Amino acid sequence: MLPAYWYAGVGARRGVGADEVLALIGEALAEAGGGALTALATAGAKAREPGLVEAAARLGVPLLSYGAEALAAVTVPNPSPAALAAVGAPGVAEAAALLAAGPYGVLVVDKRKSARVTCAVARGPG
Repeated sequence: MLPAYWYAGVGARRGVGADEVLALIGEALAEAGGGALTALATAGAKAREPGLVEAAARLGVPLLSYGAEALAAVTVPNPSPAALAAVGAPGVAEAAALLAAGPYGVLVVDKRKSARVTCAVARGPG
C-alpha cells in the first residue's frame, strides 16, 4: 500500500497569526489520523499573507496557491458566501486541499474554523 500524503487547505482573514493557523492545522491533522503534512494550500489572494507564509515555513512545507477560477471549479461540501465574496470562489480550504492532493485526492476532514482561519485536509497519492 502506498503511503498517504496529507495536504492542508487553509483560508484566513487578513492579519492572522501563524500560531492560530498552526493550531487549527494540528487539530485537523489529528482528526485525519495524524502524520506529516506534505503541503499547505490556499487561494492566490492569500498566498502572501504573513501568517500563512510563516506557518508553512515552520512546518517545512511549500505554500501552494490557486486562483479563484481553479478553486471555483472544485465542488466543495461546505460552500461559503464569505469565501465567494472574498476570493471569488465558493470555498478556499476544501478546494485548495483537494487541488493540492491532485486528481486522486480525497477530502478526509471537511473545513474546520477558528476565529480567523479555516482548514481542511485531503489525502493524496503523493
